[in-house]
Amino acid sequence: MGIFEQMRAYGHEQVIFFQHKATGLKSIVAIHDTTAGPALGGCRMRPYASEEEMLLDVLRLSRGMTYKCAIADVDNGGGKCVIWGDPNTDKTPEMFRALGRFVEGLGGRFYTGTDVGTYPQDFVHAKRESSYIVGVPVEYGGSGDSSVPTAFGVMQGIRATAKKLWGQTDLQGRTFAIQGLGKVGAKVAVSLAEEGAHVIATDVVADNIERVRSRVPGLEVVGADAIFSVECDIFVPCALGAVLNDHTIPRLRCRAVVGSANNQLEDEERHGAMLQQRGILYAPDYLVNAGGLIQVADELHGANPERVLAKTTAIYDILLRVYDLAVSRGIPTSVAANQLVEHRLQMVADLKQISVGSVKEA
Repeated sequence: MGIFEQMRAYGHEQVIFFQHKATGLKSIVAIHDTTAGPALGGCRMRPYASEEEMLLDVLRLSRGMTYKCAIADVDNGGGKCVIWGDPNTDKTPEMFRALGRFVEGLGGRFYTGTDVGTYPQDFVHAKRESSYIVGVPVEYGGSGDSSVPTAFGVMQGIRATAKKLWGQTDLQGRTFAIQGLGKVGAKVAVSLAEEGAHVIATDVVADNIERVRSRVPGLEVVGADAIFSVECDIFVPCALGAVLNDHTIPRLRCRAVVGSANNQLEDEERHGAMLQQRGILYAPDYLVNAGGLIQVADELHGANPERVLAKTTAIYDILLRVYDLAVSRGIPTSVAANQLVEHRLQMVADLKQISVGSVKEA
């Protein structure tokens, strides 16, 4: 499909391409839907195989952000930024200053911050050029590491799933297979171990495994492909997207999937139905991983840790509502979550038709 066809298929408002020769910046910002407010979404840096892969990634991710904002009751729309390059070799402070200037030029339609391949310190440089940067370190006026509330939200999703499966939130003795021990996956692994769970994990970066090993007693490590066949209670994908597909779903030996990776379903409709048919409970990723979004969105109103904690804690109740809706309507959980989102967006659009014009004194 051409670019406009893809935008129409995913429902996008705007896609912007940026290039800065001196720093090597090649970037795309996709703004999906601004019904609820300005678009908000992180900036991902990856050595994409092609322009087509890069475009598809930013379209899928930005659409997911719209749904994440809506289901978490955040007054923002969905957007995403991607940078083409190797974050280990191509990244420079000047590149992120250039990105900041481009984001500033969007005039507040889009706010961004850290994501896969980028870190809060990168956006300290971007913030020098733009007032539309979030998620920087506390010492620079931000709210701190967004992976902390993200991991907490994943744990809330796991507890809600345990409640649905077993009638209790106790994780003692349960087995979890974690794919990816990066910023979020590592924190989830440690939290599970602290609750007495057994953790089986994989990561393509050996250092990530070693950093976690000393903090997770009895950690069992398997190969990257073997993680899909591990017998466990809950599979926890915390790496990249599209990991639930025609090849992997038949191999799963778990009761549920609850993880932080974005766009876990390669094909949302087909693979959500496949999981339902196999009797595997699926926690929609854009709800489970919403904690980081909640924190950075909160910065726009003046960072308040207690407010962030309260809204992230609510992931537990929202996920149980999704599960109940899926059962009552006989639909996959992915569809149930989407229906909740689409209803909220319709309501917000309707509310914004109400005039709030000022009243002049006589």
